[in-house]
Amino acid sequence: MRAAGLDIGSRTTKLVVRDRGATTVRRFADTSHDPLSVARTLLDGVAYDRLVVTGYGRHLVGDRLGADAVSEIKAAAIGARAKHPRCRTIIDVGGQDTKVIALDPAGRMSRFHMNDRCAAGTGRFLELMAVALGLPPDEFAALALAAPRAEKLTTMCAVFAESEVVSLVARGAPRDEIARGIHEAVATRISAMARSLPLHDDLVFVGGGALNRALATLVARALDRPVAVPEEPRLAAALGCALLAEAPPREAAC
Repeated sequence: MRAAGLDIGSRTTKLVVRDRGATTVRRFADTSHDPLSVARTLLDGVAYDRLVVTGYGRHLVGDRLGADAVSEIKAAAIGARAKHPRCRTIIDVGGQDTKVIALDPAGRMSRFHMNDRCAAGTGRFLELMAVALGLPPDEFAALALAAPRAEKLTTMCAVFAESEVVSLVARGAPRDEIARGIHEAVATRISAMARSLPLHDDLVFVGGGALNRALATLVARALDRPVAVPEEPRLAAALGCALLAEAPPREAAC
């Protein structure tokens, strides 16, 4: 059975297709104002028997494409657990929201917290701060990781933080120390969300934010425990959808 999973993220749409228990297709596309069009583009030329979709516009896309729609929480939990079968805590940092998911010993979601009302602590916040420093994302993270100290921010509001960063640069503060301070502030916010739930050592970091090595390192330091990052952390929810597409229909419903 060819099972397809589609994750419509705020910044990137991801597709995973599995056939006979192995992943055969991985695709990415920028998300636009028309998620249905992006989904159709990613699925063009892809053979599949069943599709499960999650993310922004999942119900619209699901209805139009004859797919089951599931929550991002469920999809991310299943995808992360597939990569790390012992994981009990999942941190998912996307472009517009951050989620922390707690699993029971059997891998079922027990509790979760989501920040989707404020850009602070999300991938978008880090993008804005990198622009304010005039740095590409990779260099922004590398400088933060190598900085000897952090220039602390006084606010996590995206609008005010951007102005504060510009002021720090104008005063001559080293860019690497500003970058470190930004990453530490985001890591502190994420770790506070994680600590509000039952926290276990088997912790996995997924989503586009997990590609930022500085953020992953500082989150682990803030939580004082190891944090595993899968090989392609952006695909966790899409993989979860594909795995649900392999399951009987009643198990995929959510």
